[in-house]
Amino acid sequence: MLGCFYRLSCLMFISTYWYIFFLDKTAWNNHSYLYGLIGFQLTLMDANRYWSIDGLRRPSIRNAHVPLWNYTVLRTQIFMVYFLAGLKKLDADWVEGYSMSYLAHHSLFDPFKLILPVELVNLLVVHAGGLVLDLTAGYLLFFDATRPYGIFFVSYFHCMNSQLFSIGMFSYTMLATSPIFCHADWPRRFFARFPGFLRAVLPLTSPDPQPSTSCVYNRIQSTSSNPQETPPVAKAPKLRLKHRLGAIFTILYISEQLFLPYSHFITQGYNNWTNGLYGYSWDMMVHSRSHQHVKITYKDGKTGETGYLNPGVFTQSRRWKDHGDMLKQYATCLNQFLPRYNISEPEIYFDIWVSINERFQQRIFDPRVDIVKAEWSPFRPSTWLMPLLVDLSPWRTKFQEIEGSLDNQTEIVFIADFPGLHLENFVSEDLGNTSISVLQGKVNVEIVEEQKNYTLQPGEQIKVPAGAYHKVYTVSEHPSCYMYIYVNTTEAALQENFTKLYELQERVRNGTETEPLPPELQPLIAADGDDGSEVNATDPIVKLFLKRQRRMKEVKKRREAGAMERLERFAVKKYYTIRRGFLMTAIAIRNLAVGLPPLEQLAREVAFANMKEPQAEANQDERLKDEVGHGEL
Repeated sequence: MLGCFYRLSCLMFISTYWYIFFLDKTAWNNHSYLYGLIGFQLTLMDANRYWSIDGLRRPSIRNAHVPLWNYTVLRTQIFMVYFLAGLKKLDADWVEGYSMSYLAHHSLFDPFKLILPVELVNLLVVHAGGLVLDLTAGYLLFFDATRPYGIFFVSYFHCMNSQLFSIGMFSYTMLATSPIFCHADWPRRFFARFPGFLRAVLPLTSPDPQPSTSCVYNRIQSTSSNPQETPPVAKAPKLRLKHRLGAIFTILYISEQLFLPYSHFITQGYNNWTNGLYGYSWDMMVHSRSHQHVKITYKDGKTGETGYLNPGVFTQSRRWKDHGDMLKQYATCLNQFLPRYNISEPEIYFDIWVSINERFQQRIFDPRVDIVKAEWSPFRPSTWLMPLLVDLSPWRTKFQEIEGSLDNQTEIVFIADFPGLHLENFVSEDLGNTSISVLQGKVNVEIVEEQKNYTLQPGEQIKVPAGAYHKVYTVSEHPSCYMYIYVNTTEAALQENFTKLYELQERVRNGTETEPLPPELQPLIAADGDDGSEVNATDPIVKLFLKRQRRMKEVKKRREAGAMERLERFAVKKYYTIRRGFLMTAIAIRNLAVGLPPLEQLAREVAFANMKEPQAEANQDERLKDEVGHGEL
């Protein structure tokens, strides 16, 4: 940023950055990939010519021209980020509004809901607006006449993204790249508008930079001794090796960046339901996934004993659920760890159910294949990857109709399965009145405890007992489709109790409650103040009710906060983020220089670095973790 020992600084940055980047592919994404690309480009560019410490040390480069190919590469890179992301959004799921439908319910889109229903906000604003913006942003920024409009729209877009997603500095990085499309002399013209007494500490504003050996200039040659008779003729410039290398690099780099997003026909082993390793294709936000059921089964290769593992054991990543190459690596890891727990020659089987872009929940990998012994190659498709049932995509319209006909307490999960496979499921005791209804195909439902089997055709349903296992076999020749309909009876009872407590609290406030409150309900009166202090309650239902009320008050207060309070909250949040970055970097440098300290000391240092703002910690503590929810049936 200061232009001090610029080339060396860039080399130090990209060497460590790309090392960390390649160290863990579970952390790859388009954003971190873009940072590495820009760092690589800047290493080869002359970005230390204007207002830099290097310029003070070396007058020969101070205020010098920068080659045009430097601007070309940077502008083309940002143009491709927008335009290729737009091309990827031409996917049918995005055009039809299934990729990011949940965003329409965010409060940032409330102004659009004043004139449009939520469905049209999702289709026209979120999806159609995002598609048009990505396809046109590069062109709007490139031309002088449309650049102000382009900067306005992309700035609005990235500011919204910074609030919609937890994507770190990406939004601010893209905001900072917009001026790259302006004329190269815009900083000089900008600083020239400042008062004269400030120019001593501001960058140079002289309109004539000095020539640079990195640039190519036309040489003017006169063909006559009398210049009035014959006008001068431009002579072909003399090209040096560095000039040719710059042109070659520009062509090769842009060609490579255009090729990589469509190179998935080569790296077929990384193709799953979406093509390629996520991170270099610019398919941002095109696919949303939800996981309903994840089961890991191990089998002792010698004794035949089987057992189950907690999903995610021995790893902190969750991406193995969607990527075949990571699943293979995870299975290999489990194969190496399980012998420590007296499991010999373990076989590992995964049963993972995923819904992509609001489709049916279906298997992504074959649960009958031992992934430890399964073959995987980066250049061949994985035979144990189950195909995405795209023929069932039109059912999504029917899903919306079915969900719209249900009450607020009834929930539903749509399942699709392949012939010859079955789903083994356990229904929690909290989920009463759970039934299976067949939409397509033919299934056989086995109630394990009762040792009974029931065959269901489309339109038929059966109630399955809570607190017990059952199996659903697909016995038709084609994939079966069915749905679970259930009510979380525990949560419904909790909500009913909350409603009664709220009505009681309102009667106490209005003075219409004549009966004295029992001791366990007395905290309802004490919590009626606005001081926000926590009230001690012995009854667990009352305690949860008061926690929810406090949480709702805090949410309301945050939403109604003024501009200065919001700005303060934003600044504090960014302070703690930057603070963590500096402290973690200092810890890492110290560890590299003098070695690791005792683990207890390292744990304390990391905990201190990860310290969050007091408000965030309070909000985290107030989450209603004790309330009943569900992740799987």
